[in-house]
Amino acid sequence: MQQFAIYAREVLVGHSMLELGDPPMGVAFGVFIPNAAYATIRRECQTNHADQSALHLSAQTESGTRISCAGVGILDHSAELDPPYVEVNVLGIPYPLYEELFPHHVARYDQQFPGV
Repeated sequence: MQQFAIYAREVLVGHSMLELGDPPMGVAFGVFIPNAAYATIRRECQTNHADQSALHLSAQTESGTRISCAGVGILDHSAELDPPYVEVNVLGIPYPLYEELFPHHVARYDQQFPGV
């Protein structure tokens, strides 16, 4: 499984394995591991889960390719949960790109419907 870089504008703010997904919806999500630069956007990610478009969030592969998608969101629940939890969501990844990046999500989804 590869690690994905999460950017706010052109600034790297953290990483995620995007270990979970919903293939039919083109969604990949997972635990967000912030770096020091995340502090500049943390408050917005804690208080605004509805529209983070002003942050210009994006996700990139390990090779530096930006993932085409409808949007990226960071949901920071660290103030409410113990242990702290921050999640990143990458929404609306088109096929066949989704299957190329996340074949394990697609395989797991297909296992739910054997013989179909």
